[in-house]
Amino acid sequence: MSRKLAAEFFGTLWLVLGGCGSAVLAAAFPDVGIGLLGVSFAFGLTVLTMAFAIGHISGCHLNPAVTCGLVAAGRFKASEALPYIAAQVIGASVGAFLLYGIASGQPGWDIAVKGLAANGFGEASPGKYAFGAGFITEVVMTFFFLIVILGATSARAPAGFAPIAIGLCLTLIHLISIPVTNTSVNPARSTGPAFVLGGLALQQLWMFWVAPILGGVVAGVVHRWLSTEAEEDALDRAAAAVSARSASPESLAPMPAREPR
Repeated sequence: MSRKLAAEFFGTLWLVLGGCGSAVLAAAFPDVGIGLLGVSFAFGLTVLTMAFAIGHISGCHLNPAVTCGLVAAGRFKASEALPYIAAQVIGASVGAFLLYGIASGQPGWDIAVKGLAANGFGEASPGKYAFGAGFITEVVMTFFFLIVILGATSARAPAGFAPIAIGLCLTLIHLISIPVTNTSVNPARSTGPAFVLGGLALQQLWMFWVAPILGGVVAGVVHRWLSTEAEEDALDRAAAAVSARSASPESLAPMPAREPR
């Protein structure tokens, strides 16, 4: 268990350092800034790279909403959820403090002006979107993120491609929702920068726990239902095939040899 928690710690630290770091350090860098597209890809790449690196150790959750969604889907032990979430939050917080230490090394850099890619709604939203828009966005985006995660890691899914699908899904989510909330879909990712930044980011943090976890749990329940339906369909098809063979035993008999001409 300790190795799993260490993997979650380092993985979530990398997500905040890579994703939020790209937004703080590189998004608007003079003349060669990576912009919204670059930041979106950076978040996706952090998950993709860590899924290959630690997926075989901890499952690479890196996100309390993912952990809760996997529990709801019956794919993860509820007894291990809280330690996982604690490791994720600590990793995200250390990542945010590391990012602050790097960013503050630039002359004239002001955390109150530049921020740390914290999430927010209303005045704290990049596009000044209201609370309702932010809440809906976080629930829906996290729901689909979990649907992709659960589907891509299913036993019936193509083997080896899950990290790519999951990383690209997170990229797409950021392309959609950065203007609305600066994109959370991850309570740990929101918590690290909010702890360092304080103020409004910390006051609004509760929403970035409630909405993503709600979306993740609903996705887990929906996926469990979808998987049950698929399993029942497979069993029905197998039973129908067996019934057809038993009803027509002659169909299994070898064909008589044809007379040579």
